[in-house]
Amino acid sequence: MLGKLEKENLELNLLLESIQKYYGYDFRNYARASLMRRANLFKESNGLASISDLIPRTIHDPEFFSKLVYHFSITYTEMFRDPLFYKQLILKVFPVLETHPYIKIWHAGCATGEEVYSTAIMLKEAGIYDRCTIFATDFNDSAIEVAKAGIYRIDDMKHYIASYHAAGGRHPFSNYFTAGDQSVTMAKELRKNITFANHNLVLDGIFGEMHLILCRNVLIYFNKELQNRVLELFCQSLVAGGFLCLGTKESLRYSSVTNFFTVVDERERIYKKRYETPATGDCTE
Repeated sequence: MLGKLEKENLELNLLLESIQKYYGYDFRNYARASLMRRANLFKESNGLASISDLIPRTIHDPEFFSKLVYHFSITYTEMFRDPLFYKQLILKVFPVLETHPYIKIWHAGCATGEEVYSTAIMLKEAGIYDRCTIFATDFNDSAIEVAKAGIYRIDDMKHYIASYHAAGGRHPFSNYFTAGDQSVTMAKELRKNITFANHNLVLDGIFGEMHLILCRNVLIYFNKELQNRVLELFCQSLVAGGFLCLGTKESLRYSSVTNFFTVVDERERIYKKRYETPATGDCTE
């Protein structure tokens, strides 16, 4: 007879297989411990006795499935998260972007958009936003709708304002939003060059000819195999000399594409794609 942990792993396998076969979403290479924790929390919040009880409802109730996907995909995000990262972005990446007449940026796994607007604000203050096209993508449609609307809790603004100034912001942060009673709406001028779209890093293809790709604190939810697959996707999507920015707990070290990049800032996980093609590696042009 299976023990409790073995039984839960079997149930989770069956749930993930059902999701992949019925809806095409593939969570099978996501970090196991994180998925198990989220599945159990979702099970309990819906008053179900076991993970296997999620399977019939997931298959027969699309709305229930949408809620499950949202629960699986939620990651912590905020404006100007890790302010020192934005300082290094301004110092070491923006001067290179300024040399291009037209700049393409991909913000992958953008969740509800707070970090996309943070980048847009810094690009605007650097005087290069009008030359930028920003593609902000996530596989979660609900999160994308929040990001498109650009409406956030007013209670979070005090923290965001402090982070903005710590990141090197030079103007009153209130320039970038309109405040209501309970929420703020990001300024239209920030949204005009941002295209929000559904894109699944597990299943979908490349975004070509990017000068900058930001995908911070997403890879930590993937296993090594999926991390390599996504990093190869990013490598193929970048122009030679383009930049890749990861989260502070993520790295290109020991990845399949490490030879295709030089380190710009190790602490803030900023990398630059080499102009020359290495003799070994899996990133194909």
